[in-house]
Amino acid sequence: MRYCLVLGVAFWIIIACRPRPKQEYDVIIRHGTVYDGSGGAPFTADIALQADTIAVIGNLDNAMGKKEIDATGLAVAPGFINMLSWADRSLLMDGSSMSDIKQGVTLEVFGEGWSAGPVKRKATAKPVDSLWTTLGGYFNYVQKKGISPNVASFVGATSIRIHEVGHDNRPPTAEELKRMKALVKQAMEEGAMGLGSSLIYAPADYASTEELIALAEVAGQYGGMYITHMRSESDNILSAMNETFRISKEAHIPAEIYHLKINHERNWNKVETVIAKLDSARKAGLKITANMYTYTASATGLTARLPTWVQEGGAAAMRKRLKNPATRARVLDEMRRGIPTKNSDPKDVMMLGFRLDSLNKLYLGKRLDEVARHHGKDADETVIDLVVRDKSTIAAVYFLISEANVKRMLTLPYVSFGSDAASMSEAKDFKDWGTHPRAYGTFARFLGKYVRDEKIVPLPEAIRRLTALPAANLKIQKRGSLKPGYYADLAVFDARTIADHATFESPKQYATGVQHVFVNGVQVLRNGEHTGARPGVVVHGPGWVKPKPGAKKLK
Repeated sequence: MRYCLVLGVAFWIIIACRPRPKQEYDVIIRHGTVYDGSGGAPFTADIALQADTIAVIGNLDNAMGKKEIDATGLAVAPGFINMLSWADRSLLMDGSSMSDIKQGVTLEVFGEGWSAGPVKRKATAKPVDSLWTTLGGYFNYVQKKGISPNVASFVGATSIRIHEVGHDNRPPTAEELKRMKALVKQAMEEGAMGLGSSLIYAPADYASTEELIALAEVAGQYGGMYITHMRSESDNILSAMNETFRISKEAHIPAEIYHLKINHERNWNKVETVIAKLDSARKAGLKITANMYTYTASATGLTARLPTWVQEGGAAAMRKRLKNPATRARVLDEMRRGIPTKNSDPKDVMMLGFRLDSLNKLYLGKRLDEVARHHGKDADETVIDLVVRDKSTIAAVYFLISEANVKRMLTLPYVSFGSDAASMSEAKDFKDWGTHPRAYGTFARFLGKYVRDEKIVPLPEAIRRLTALPAANLKIQKRGSLKPGYYADLAVFDARTIADHATFESPKQYATGVQHVFVNGVQVLRNGEHTGARPGVVVHGPGWVKPKPGAKKLK
């Protein structure tokens, strides 16, 4: 009996002392310097990922991962949010999103005035699944294609207007406005983040403030945001800000200003007034934020130099008008007199891309003053001739922004970041695409040049502005921070070496310094190289109504 008792005790001692199996996770990122998105001090910790979720942050010496990454000496942060992306088309061509993934971007947000839906389509003989007509239909299609980053979108006020009013320069009828509001409602329920406008372009600028308030009010009822490229970023920037604040106040909706900047040297001294107006509006109770990119040049079409009234009816109608001698004379007169705004000096405008190869060979990368001399006419007449001949808007870079103002605006705690560009790769589809270096360098440039080298913003605060701030502004749940239970979107980078390499002369140069990127727990970048994974999903806005099981998918 005593012998059996001894054996029993010994058995349980052996069981108790036997090493327990280690907790296993899909991924463990070990010994990284964690910047959790809060803006607080970083700390060293391990992070365990399970499926698409952050499972644990802490000391995981007693755990093991099916895959493990040694992040010693590297920063581990939430994936970055690109608040102004034009990747809605490029992702359909190549879902890798390489130029942004290599900078740590895990969420692309579309919708600066134009959005993928709603859109009218011509009838076809047989159904084609890519011919979506709603924003929800685009969401279904892009996710079906397979994409590396997550995506989200505002519904474009321009797209709404074109859907019902076309390119006419007139207010909508009462019935048209009713349908426009219904389209905003539909888009919000399909997952839009809010309403986006782009008010320096035709036909967007044909919309009155009252029209925008009516549409924004619908988005606000669903918890959305109004986000805007204001009517002016130059001579009339202060009145444009007043309009933005009015829309926010009367529509009861938070508002954000796209790519905050001040164009033309004659306006650079307004910077403190602009900031004071922003701060004053916020102190008065309006929820006003902004985003920006880290360059002293913007990019848009040469058509931005033309009065918007001549663009009524669309591009073909505009070109037809410009061929009329009387109309051309009126346009030239207004351009020379600075109506509505004096255009930039031709030496500050660089040609970014033409539709015609013959014009690319002649003028790509050249400044407008040089192009005009070669063309044999002044800059204004040259612009008209080129727009008519090329049958495109003609992409161009505009060097109009002060470096001192860029640095000043970088310090604002309510400013996040957007590339204002597509996300591209080395795929042949993009071979002939001209671009601004911001497409390849916005986020790396911020972290390398302005945070590390020039110390404009401390790194913890910089990470907050790239992650938790935009996530909170968009009311996105469980993204933008490193917390257990949050989706596993992460960027692992070397804060000592991260750098942009894209220039205006050679813009398609990948950034370096980001080592690993995870989207929804799946590694899309490993040691700086794309894994080929496409785990991206649609991130829906606050008004999204989840389709019922068995419901027909939107088109």
